[in-house]
Amino acid sequence: MRILTAILLLASTISLNTFAADTKPKLMSFITSENTQTQLMGMVLSLQALKQGAQVDILLCGPAGDIALVDAPASVLTQLKPNNMSPQSLMKNIMKMGGKVQVCALYLPNKGVKKTDLIEGITPALPPHIAKKMLDTETKVISF
Repeated sequence: MRILTAILLLASTISLNTFAADTKPKLMSFITSENTQTQLMGMVLSLQALKQGAQVDILLCGPAGDIALVDAPASVLTQLKPNNMSPQSLMKNIMKMGGKVQVCALYLPNKGVKKTDLIEGITPALPPHIAKKMLDTETKVISF
């Protein structure tokens, strides 16, 4: 009986560890500020979450949508101390590491730009998909 109990305990431990390894923390970062420091801090914290194993989704809205543009304004390209990174350069690193970046559905038509004006890999967000992610109890939502 002890052997059976030990086997069942070991099997349940392995099963729980496998399940835990398959679930990643989820982070959704909304970046809306026009302030370069605030934009960069949103990217810094998103990157740190990604490095710690989280699934990271970034939604750029309003003035922060400019970070996604191929021909971006100087403000989102300005390198800030201490690491001489800009919001756009850090965002590109996040994307290379598996983070997903989208612009809000209102950005393109109200900015007067097209999908082709966005950096490769960035797409317009679909509100039903964003709402579903936001409502997922496993997702932490932060805003900058």
